[in-house]
Amino acid sequence: MRIGLISDTHIPEAAPELWPEAYEAMEGCDAILHAGDIYDISVVDRLNEIAPTWAARGNGDDGSSGRDVQPDHPLLANAWAHTFDGVRVGLTHHLPVPEMSFYTVADAVERHFGADERLDVCVYGDTHVHRIDTLSGVLCVNPGSPTFPRNLSAQLGTVGYLDIEDGVATPSLWQLTPEGLEPTESWDYV
Repeated sequence: MRIGLISDTHIPEAAPELWPEAYEAMEGCDAILHAGDIYDISVVDRLNEIAPTWAARGNGDDGSSGRDVQPDHPLLANAWAHTFDGVRVGLTHHLPVPEMSFYTVADAVERHFGADERLDVCVYGDTHVHRIDTLSGVLCVNPGSPTFPRNLSAQLGTVGYLDIEDGVATPSLWQLTPEGLEPTESWDYV
């Protein structure tokens, strides 16, 4: 099973429409997770035409950043948790990565998903920085942003995949290019 990972599309702020390369990167996925800061819910509808899609409401979607609140939508929630091929995957916009002494990934999982929830993987966004870590026993994957990578100006950025086979999740991060995808390493915070 392949799950497409995308976050922080910022449409129409970044561009009138999401780059075609981002949609093409999601072709062939069995599911798509969007980790928030969508700004225009039509992006989620279009992704859902490619594969079943779930999206997390980001700080740019909930009105807290001064932007319009995204309307209620059946594919949009503050956080989701689903089991894919035996792997429990959470989706939210913000995780404390890197962890802080007063706020950890375990704290965030409890806050977003409940005290009894045990996740194998948590997909998040917010930082625009693509990153893979294992913290508090949870594989944490941030696909970055396909439109504002590393908070730079609007340009082709990154997406990710979570490949699940026999109950094992393997994440990967990819740079969008006009020619297709190029593998990229996890970006460390500076």
